[in-house]
Amino acid sequence: MLKALVAAALVAFAAADGIPDFVAPGNCAKVANQDNFDLRRYAGRWYQVQIIDNPYQPYTRCIHSNYDYSDYGFKVITAGFSPNNEYLKLQGKIYPTKDFPAAHMLIDFPSAIAAPYEVIETDYENYSCVYSCIDTDKYKSEFGFVFSRTPQNSGLASDRCASVFRRNGVDFSSFNVVPHTAECVYRA
Repeated sequence: MLKALVAAALVAFAAADGIPDFVAPGNCAKVANQDNFDLRRYAGRWYQVQIIDNPYQPYTRCIHSNYDYSDYGFKVITAGFSPNNEYLKLQGKIYPTKDFPAAHMLIDFPSAIAAPYEVIETDYENYSCVYSCIDTDKYKSEFGFVFSRTPQNSGLASDRCASVFRRNGVDFSSFNVVPHTAECVYRA
């Protein structure tokens, strides 16, 4: 069902104005998900330190999220600063489904199409490598996230996730650093 909706959306985009920038030729990587994923341990504050640019996120710097665990998954508040220096917050849900293992969840925010949220690897304390991709026939919408428990852009999270994404067939050169500077405010 999800693939059918995305396929219809991609066809509509292509018919309207051509293919959007975030749709590329190819298929999604077949990534391995974290074994024995523990939802409770994953809860808490995460900082996006590197991402594949995502048009569904209105922020470009200081991006952080609070994952509030409940029996169904997570209520998530993500916030950061827009290119116009406006502090913005979005609230949504990330939750497992009966069709996939716990580490392969669904992300559902009001401003975007529901999409996969696949935790490829995490140690819960320092880093999380997350992949989100939907493909249809010859095109894909691919996003990736390097999360850290601290806002620093270098170190364990970036190094570990670079290796993890490459090993899973995801081009890490398409990831961009999310700036976290002294001006950042973390209120999510």
